Parts: sequence; structure tokens; C-alpha cells
Amino acid sequence: MKLAMIYSFLKQDLSVIEKAVNETIQSDNPVLREASSQLLQAGGKRIRPVFVLLAGKFGDYDIERMKAVAVSLELIHTASLVHDDVIDEAEVRRGEPTIKSRWDNRIAMYTGDYIFARSLENLSALDDPRAHQILAKTMVELCLGEIKQIEDKYDTDQNVRTYLRRIKRKTALLIAASCRMGAIASKVGEEEEKALFQYGYYVGMSYQIIDDVLDFTASEEELGKPAGSDLLQGNITLPVLYSLEDEEFKQELDHLFLRKEDLTTEDIAPVIEKIKTNGSIERSLKISDRYLAKAYESLSKLPASRAKQTLKGIAKYIGKRRT
Repeated sequence: MKLAMIYSFLKQDLSVIEKAVNETIQSDNPVLREASSQLLQAGGKRIRPVFVLLAGKFGDYDIERMKAVAVSLELIHTASLVHDDVIDEAEVRRGEPTIKSRWDNRIAMYTGDYIFARSLENLSALDDPRAHQILAKTMVELCLGEIKQIEDKYDTDQNVRTYLRRIKRKTALLIAASCRMGAIASKVGEEEEKALFQYGYYVGMSYQIIDDVLDFTASEEELGKPAGSDLLQGNITLPVLYSLEDEEFKQELDHLFLRKEDLTTEDIAPVIEKIKTNGSIERSLKISDRYLAKAYESLSKLPASRAKQTLKGIAKYIGKRRT
């Protein structure tokens, strides 16, 4: 089953949000308008708006309030991807040329800044100070996570705790904020809001771990970018960390990283093959499963509903996804 089928009953509201996202990023400047639209037109799962809407279903659901939150969170995610591609020098995203590839780094950075600003402007439609505070704190953590990732590039002496803290900031907190802000927008009770936040956090951690696994196990066609891209860029993910417990593997990777500026996919192919066969993929997936188990536990605190079943279905899908 495709992911979109799990939340198909939200199709009409998601169409409203999709339209609003595209309208929000429009600009009188043609380059800014085209650059801003490019990544959105390339697609994406829009999973953050989905979490906003599903969380809202536990309270007083109003599509206008939901839209204000969902659009802002999707734009923050989009802006972070634009900046990511500059930092990672990525040429392809979702199977299409990146903004920095099509234009240059300067256009890409200002496009990301513009989308961030549009996100904040859009949320002003929601008159709840707590939602604005949560969004601001989430953006701070997102930036800290990105900076930490830059600092940790090509560093083979980091540990699993460092990695988990990094993906918490980079990925999990934005998904958790999507659930929490959807709950706030629909005035969900305090206990249910907390359970939704926890669910989003645990699902987000699992999602990123599986993403990092797929960077080694999925094909370039499935990923929309070359397999092993994270390692090529010096990003030490969980499968790599487990592999580094082998001193011989560590020495081999350290030797490759000495010429990091000239590394190619062919250079790291033998290392990727070892990661795929040394058990580190399976160990990483077990950690992902632990986070998913905690996500299910968080859902047990919520009343029975279609939204709850859908959240459970999404968690199950994430645990089994291979693209």
C-alpha cells in the first residue's frame, strides 16, 4: 500500500494546503518565484501537513486554522532542504536538479531565507502565542542540528548518542512540532497534546534512521539521488557508526576521508558493500523499531478514532518502507 492511501480521507484538505503552499511562496521577482516553486513542484510526501491535520482531528478541527500551521511547517521543511543542498553541494533532489545546481549558492541561500520568512508570515494568521513560540524553538533546534552535522562531517570518532541528538534536531523535532501545533490549533487537551508530540518525536527518529539506512540499501532511482550520498559527503549515520566498531573498517574509512574533496561513488563502493553485509543495517533497523514501539505506546494514550488508526498506519508504513 502506498503511504497516501493510508490518509486518503484527508485528500480534499491536503489539496487546500497544497494550493496555499504554492500561493504563499509566490513573489514578484521572477527568479525568486521560479526557484521557490521548483522544489515544491518536484513533489514530496507532505507528511508534516498530514501530521498537523491528523492531530487536529482530536480537537475542534477547523481547516483554516489547520492550514495556517500546516503551510508554515511544510515551508520550513522546504527551506531547510534548499539550505541543505548548498551545504552538501548536492546536484539532485527528488530526481531533479537542485536550486543551487540550476542557479548558484547565493540564489539558493536567499531562496531558502525567503521561504523561511514566508513561513513565519503565514503563521501570523494563527493567534496563539504558544504556537509561535514552539515554531521558533523548533527552528532554533533545526539550525543547531544542521550546524552540528557540519561540525561532525568526516569525524569517525563520534558516538551513537551524538548521532541521535543530531537527528532529533534535524528531523524528529519538526515532525513532533507538526503534531503538537496541530493539536494546539484545534485546542486539544493537555494530555492528548503531549501524547501527540511524543508520537511525532518517536516516529521522526525512526523515520530518519530508516532514511539513513536506505541511503545504503535503496537504488539511485528510488532515492532520487546517488546511493551512498551521505557517506560521500562525510555524514556519519547509524549504519556507519556501527561499522566503525571494526578497527579495520575505521582505518579504511579514515584513509578514504583523507582525500574527501576528490572522493567518488566508485571510491566508497567497497565500504558501502561492507556496511550492507556486516550486520550494521540490521542493528540500525532494530533501533528504529524501538522508537516505533514507543510511538505506538504514545498512541495508546489517545481516544479511539479514525485519526488514531491512521497515525498507527503511518507508523507501520514507516517501519516497513524501503523508498
